Amino acid sequence: MAYVNVTTAPSLADRFNAVLSMIATRRKQGRVYRATFNELSSLSNRELADLGMSRSQIRSIALETGRNAA
Repeated sequence: MAYVNVTTAPSLADRFNAVLSMIATRRKQGRVYRATFNELSSLSNRELADLGMSRSQIRSIALETGRNAA
C-alpha cells in the first residue's frame, strides 16, 4: 500500500500576513503595558499597599498584563 504525503509551504502572502499580525499584537501589548505601568506609577505607596502590591512589583505586573492582552 502506498501513501502520499503532500505538504505545502505557506505562501509569501501568508507569511507577510503572519508578520503583520505579530507586529499588531506586539504593539497592542506595548500599549497595554505602558498604560498599566503609568496608571500604577501614578498611585501613592499607600494606594498600592491597599491593592496588595508594592512599587517594586509595578513593572512585573505591567509586563504580565501586557502579555495577557493578546
